[in-house]
Amino acid sequence: MKLTVAIPVYNEAGTIAALVDRVQAVPLEKELVIVDDCSTDGSREKLAELEASHQNLRVIRHEFNQGKGAALRTAFAAARGEIVVIQDGDLEYNPDEYPKLIRPILDGNADVVYGSRFAGGESHRVLYFWHSLGNKALTLLSNIFTDLNLTDMETCYKVFRREVLQSITIEENRFGFEPEITAKVSQQRWRIYEVGISYAGRTYEEGKKIGWRDGVRAIWCILKYNIWRRQSVRAPRGPEPS
Repeated sequence: MKLTVAIPVYNEAGTIAALVDRVQAVPLEKELVIVDDCSTDGSREKLAELEASHQNLRVIRHEFNQGKGAALRTAFAAARGEIVVIQDGDLEYNPDEYPKLIRPILDGNADVVYGSRFAGGESHRVLYFWHSLGNKALTLLSNIFTDLNLTDMETCYKVFRREVLQSITIEENRFGFEPEITAKVSQQRWRIYEVGISYAGRTYEEGKKIGWRDGVRAIWCILKYNIWRRQSVRAPRGPEPS
């Protein structure tokens, strides 16, 4: 069963080649769909070199910067694998954990899997207290409206059967994608699992991009997609993966 690794990239020239090497080293059948969101730091040139040297890697280029949600919308539309995992273009998340992330789907138990930085006993870099508290607060607020018991709604590592993504229209262009997709998979009653993952977070000096304004937008999106734009149609279940 093929895995599509959807990688949104914006100004990740310092890490993208190493990230691609780590993804390619994972012993799974896969394709890499990288969406360059109009990088200006040399990422485009590095991606052109990577595309030329890897047959299973495709690069799609945005002509102007739109945001992570928009880049993922583009990547999802191009995905050919039966399972799709989101991978950031930095080195905060470890591709070696793909096998355990996709296992609940392969076993026929899940349609969606979240990789939680706050569950399990994996290693974590110690960084910002307020950032961690903000993530947990947003997860709590999201859980109140979705009636889920997630521990990490804002995680990058989200894995989907492709049918799930085909049933959902992504509207958010930036980091509002996280609460939006969580609300929509909840409302469509897809089966969600959570798996503990490691996390090697980076500092803002090292290139971290999300900020407090994105947290405010996330609150707005939780309210928007759970109350004002709530979906009432339950998605049909496709055949279980073998």
